[in-house]
This record gives sequence, C-alpha cells and structure tokens, in this order.
Amino acid sequence: MRLGWKLFIVFLAFLSILTTVIMMAFRERRRAREIRSDDIEAQRSADGRVMTIIFTAIIGGMGLTVLTAWLVFF
Repeated sequence: MRLGWKLFIVFLAFLSILTTVIMMAFRERRRAREIRSDDIEAQRSADGRVMTIIFTAIIGGMGLTVLTAWLVFF
C-alpha cells in the first residue's frame, strides 16, 4: 500500500475520533442543560464526563501521531 493511502486512512481515523468527540460532547451538554440549577453534584458529574471524553480523544490523537510517524519513517 502506498504512503498516501496509509496517511489517508490515518486522516479518516482522525476525522472519526473528532466526530465522535464533538457528537458526545454536544449530547452531554444538551443533557446537562436539563439538570436542575440547584443540583450541583449532577452538574459536576456532567462536566466530568465531558472532560473525560475530551482527554480520551487527546490520547487517541497521540496514538494517531505515533502511527503516522511510524508509517512515514519506517
């Protein structure tokens, strides 16, 4: 398989991670708006889930960076 196709597959993987993160974060924020204003614990829990999604995606992006470097240099 040529390098261009390999990098295209990595690009598609990046787009899928990005799409998943955006969809999940917006879904969670929409659900968080339904929480009563006096329920602080539920609000903190919702914020924690959004941050977990974002930081998990960062780790996935780092993995894609390593994969891209491996494809280019080896």
